[in-house]
This record gives sequence, C-alpha cells and structure tokens, in this order.
Amino acid sequence: MTSRERWTVYPLLFLAIGLALRANVLPPEQVGDLDVTRLTCRELVVVDDRGNPSVRAGRDSADGGGRIELFDSGRRLAVVIGSGAVAEDASIRFFDSQEREADRLAPAGALLPPPGPSPRRR
Repeated sequence: MTSRERWTVYPLLFLAIGLALRANVLPPEQVGDLDVTRLTCRELVVVDDRGNPSVRAGRDSADGGGRIELFDSGRRLAVVIGSGAVAEDASIRFFDSQEREADRLAPAGALLPPPGPSPRRR
C-alpha cells in the first residue's frame, strides 16, 4: 500500500470505528417528542426524572406471556398485569407495601387469594 493510499484508507477506517462506537460510549441524546407508527422492543421502561421505574412492560420470562408492572412513588411494586402462558393464566395482582402479593383478580372476575399463606386481615 502506498503512502497516498494510507492517507485515504486510515482516516476513513478511524472514522468508521468512531461512528460505530459512538452509540455505545456516548450517552443517548434526549428526545423531546417521538412520533412513530409502530415501536418494537423487548422491554419498555418508563422512568421518572431520577431514573426510577414507574412502569415496566415486557415479556414474562417464566411463562412467555406479556407482563406490565406498575410501581408506586416509593419505587415498590404495586400492580402486575400478566397474560400467562394461556388465557386462563391471566391475572391482575396487587401488592402491599412490603411487595407481598395481597390480592389477585382472575379472568372471570373472581378475587383469588394470593399464593402461599394467606395474609392476616383486620
């Protein structure tokens, strides 16, 4: 390779490497508004100004169904909506302040007790 070719190839090589690493090294720019027709992702997390999650939507790794988690202002899990592997497994689960499951709403509208020992109610 001649000196003239090196002066052409190497700057282009370093430019390509720099552009490829830019997305991984530099923080992403803040986007004010985003308007798309369709968004495809594995997980969607909505965070507050401090980066704490408020809503997390994604796939349940245990059974492969969809799952939406809602967090309270104290960053504790409050509600989980899950589809389950089959439609009969779908439920809405409510959690107490210690993130223990307090109640569960089944597809037929029946309020089911949480799994495990039943919590004491006053």
